[in-house]
Amino acid sequence: MELNDKAEIDTSQVEDARGSGGGGGGIGGLPIGGGGLTGIIVTVLLALVGGYFGINNLGGSSSGGSSTADNTTINKECKASDGSNQQAANATKLLDCRNVLYINSIQAYWAAELPKAFNKQYEKAPTKIFSQQVSTGCGAADSGVGPFYCPADNKVYIDLTFYQQLAKELGAPGEFAQPYVLAHEYGHHVQDLLGTEAKMRQEQEANPDQANLQSVKLELQADCYAGAWAKGATGVADSKGEKLFKSLTDADIQEGIQTAGQIGDDTLQQRGGGSINPAEFTHGTSADRQKWFRTGYDSGDPAKCDTFASGAVKAGD
Repeated sequence: MELNDKAEIDTSQVEDARGSGGGGGGIGGLPIGGGGLTGIIVTVLLALVGGYFGINNLGGSSSGGSSTADNTTINKECKASDGSNQQAANATKLLDCRNVLYINSIQAYWAAELPKAFNKQYEKAPTKIFSQQVSTGCGAADSGVGPFYCPADNKVYIDLTFYQQLAKELGAPGEFAQPYVLAHEYGHHVQDLLGTEAKMRQEQEANPDQANLQSVKLELQADCYAGAWAKGATGVADSKGEKLFKSLTDADIQEGIQTAGQIGDDTLQQRGGGSINPAEFTHGTSADRQKWFRTGYDSGDPAKCDTFASGAVKAGD
């Protein structure tokens, strides 16, 4: 995977809420599965042993953690000294800047693809980068929940230290794991724009015994959308026509598939020391997460990601 060091870096698509300690691309260690969402009941975001990547649509207190964004540091790291979106020297070597470019690529992809695939205009959503705790429209969150999307404020949230957990403790060290994580979360934003998430909530309320299965379908579709973006990533350009990704190899895609496999419900349950219990799945098995990422990538068509179609996903798959 190679990013284009001539591409524009649009830092307006992120909100840096890490405070004076933010920036620099440094990663610190955090325990897996600790914390959780403070003040709200988690039914979709977290799987049994801590689960990773999700969507949170539950009401709750917005207190706790920092919510103030200050992009001063990230702008200095990533943008040229003249204040333009042209890259600063060596920007693509920094974790912060690389993640901004991933976000730029994902949103540019959907801006072009959503009207074609679903006859719907795309609306950009910022990613808020936080450290330890953050206030959201869905309640107060801490780093233990992993990355998530909040429909209440239309933002993606991530503590970048999660990537170290992903690499060292969840067995997904590949560099492409990072854009896969973000592409999955923006898949939830697409579901929000299309009304898929709201319809899923209605189905959960009407049929509580099928609530977990509906959650699995939502998560697998987000994996599929991530695969569709990956297929088109090398064709995405900035406003001046510079491609954001110079290359994306089969090995990179395999890293994405490996990541999907490492955060399946069955794998996480086993890692947590328990037995596999399909009744408690909320994100899908490792095999299904890999299958649907691959479906999106092989087809390159997000319209092929209908996990809600009859028989597409079954309980306990």
